[in-house]
Amino acid sequence: MARAGSKAVWRSLRYRNFQLFFAGQLVSLVGTWMQTVAQSWLVYRLTGSPAQLGLINFAGQIPLFLLSPIAGYAADRFNRLHVVMLTQATAMTLAAVLAALTLTGHIQIWQLYLLSTSLGITQAFDIPARQSLFVDMVGREDLMNAIALNASIYNSARLVGPAIAGLLVARLGEGWCFTLNAVSYVAVLVALFLMTVRPSEHHRAQGSAWETIREGFRFSARTTPFRELLSLLAIMSFAGMPYLVLMPIFADQVLHSGAQGYGLLMAAGGAGALAGALIMASRTNMTRFPDYAFRATAFFPFALGLFTWSTSFWLSWSMVFATAFAVIIQLNATNTLMQTIVPNRLRGRIISLYSMMSIGVGPLGAMAAGFAADSFGARITLSAGAAICMAASWTYATRLPAIHKSVKEMVQHAEPASEPVS
Repeated sequence: MARAGSKAVWRSLRYRNFQLFFAGQLVSLVGTWMQTVAQSWLVYRLTGSPAQLGLINFAGQIPLFLLSPIAGYAADRFNRLHVVMLTQATAMTLAAVLAALTLTGHIQIWQLYLLSTSLGITQAFDIPARQSLFVDMVGREDLMNAIALNASIYNSARLVGPAIAGLLVARLGEGWCFTLNAVSYVAVLVALFLMTVRPSEHHRAQGSAWETIREGFRFSARTTPFRELLSLLAIMSFAGMPYLVLMPIFADQVLHSGAQGYGLLMAAGGAGALAGALIMASRTNMTRFPDYAFRATAFFPFALGLFTWSTSFWLSWSMVFATAFAVIIQLNATNTLMQTIVPNRLRGRIISLYSMMSIGVGPLGAMAAGFAADSFGARITLSAGAAICMAASWTYATRLPAIHKSVKEMVQHAEPASEPVS
């Protein structure tokens, strides 16, 4: 019985395309997380300002909010595999430039803003195209599992990358983290070049770009599960997720653990998220996913509140683990549910709205949290965010019956996906 459950968790890996994707991402995302941690510490070292941490985060992620509708159109209009190849090559180039500037001692804060914004633009186009590839790689039958395993890759890297980054920053400086990230993109580019995706599997959008984008917005606004889940996701991203941006302050000023402690705290988030992703990989009952989203968002503010007021490093580490566990359950439940029931022709546009609410709204919250932390302190800021998240989760709970009804109807009428390449 246990063996059967274990096989179910990894079932998407029987497809060659997903095997290549899995291997390439596993290497590349370790580098991505190393750069994320090192860049935050570099900004904090150069400026010592919570507001600057929030503004850099804003610069890097606001393109996802502004450009996601256009990126969703591109994912539904063009060859998704080619789009992802282009975005990954661009991200590698930006990492190499950041590494060169840092290692030569020429890095300045304005350059970090420029490079962060450029990477944000790249990611805005990468996310919907890459996520839309899942159904082409594994088909609709194993789509839930592929999304969960992709989350496990991301969070395995989140477990390893920050820990390595903390050690490297403390001993060698931030530049070597950026260098290793640039090199890590080679793995994912090789994997993408070796993949074979049938051209017929791309469900190309028809009509003008404006009408195509509007169609995606109209569909999500009038479809109950999409409307409610995306609204909840936006509130959680704005009010709850800024704790990641303020993490260097807690590591340095509250827990007195320095760059290495910051890396360990970020790794705790990776461990918690990985645990949540693997649990979700074994789930198959789609009609229960709205419940998973509620439980996760109800638990998140309690864990965040405990982290905010903890003065013990290991209690803080445990609460970061718990918050990340809850976040990945919510994200995975929302993403999987939407991708399973969305019509194929709208897939890229709906995923772009998901990335807009889960990532694009984040910089608005990060900027607000940065300025609030400057004025009221990091603890008061995160406490207010936790209270907002708690209110949002209970509001969502009152709408669960209507969401369940709509999900059951849409699962029954979901259109079949094309057969993937084995």
